[in-house]
Amino acid sequence: MKTLFISIKIFLFFTVLTGVIYPLFVTGIAQLTMPAKANGSLILKNNKIIGSELIGQRFDSIIYFTSRPSAISYNPLPSGGSNFGLTNAKLKHSVDSLKNQFIAFNQLDGNTTIPSEMLFASASGLDPHISQKAALLQVDRIARARNISPERKQSIIQCVKTITEAPQFLLLGEERVNVLILNLELDKIDANSNTNTTNK
Repeated sequence: MKTLFISIKIFLFFTVLTGVIYPLFVTGIAQLTMPAKANGSLILKNNKIIGSELIGQRFDSIIYFTSRPSAISYNPLPSGGSNFGLTNAKLKHSVDSLKNQFIAFNQLDGNTTIPSEMLFASASGLDPHISQKAALLQVDRIARARNISPERKQSIIQCVKTITEAPQFLLLGEERVNVLILNLELDKIDANSNTNTTNK
């Protein structure tokens, strides 16, 4: 019986230590040192949460940059990919379909090389990034849709290059562009363009 009581005490001690004290301690440190990341890297617009830097979103409008395809429609709950193998006929059909859609949507030449991330969904289905090349291939379409002058179009191109993130630690991964952040900056460029036109 004495051994049982000792076991219960040890169990309760470690339950409180690892289940209450440690999580509160770690959470407190995170909130003090990196509150934005600790809260999910949320993005606010007009004091409203519109998304996270870590989770991709669907953008179907011709006036915005489009995101990487998602096998789960960007739903974070069942996060995952299609799991199709390289020899699967469905994967080939999907890639061909996505390629034709991207070319048609952006009015590109049929021989244009499309970056792989625009043809294949990520393993999580939530990747918020595309390559700089994939973004630049969409600039002409967006400029036409927003009726942006050739001069102002250069501002969009520069914005893409400015927002492009370097590989992590300059070694891991590749250069990438966060689509949600890019679209938010795009709206600012368009708003400034309209303001300048009105003032003239």
